[in-house]
Amino acid sequence: MKTVTSRPVAQGDILIIPISEVPAGAEPATAENGHYIVAHSETGHHHVIEMTRAEVFEAADDEFVAYVRSLGDGAEIVHKRDFHTHETVAIPPNSVVQIRRQREYVPEGFRRAQD
Repeated sequence: MKTVTSRPVAQGDILIIPISEVPAGAEPATAENGHYIVAHSETGHHHVIEMTRAEVFEAADDEFVAYVRSLGDGAEIVHKRDFHTHETVAIPPNSVVQIRRQREYVPEGFRRAQD
């Protein structure tokens, strides 16, 4: 398991960057089935965090950015896939990280990377 310390950590198509606080204007994310999806996959292998272990926020002005504040004993970003999975990333207690989602270019502009 990787742990976010003072340096960024990658998990597949997301980059996890330690920051000091959730920026003003970030909007609370909605959990699904007890988890926050921090990176969605069309094939079902989402990157998720248990909703009881973190608060997740979406950047108000950038669909490629989210923020996570860990609760209690910390949180883990888990890659939900049975094979060729990415290593789990631990976020220490009382920490805040920025999630940067991979993007790809299409003729209309940029969109979240799709697999």
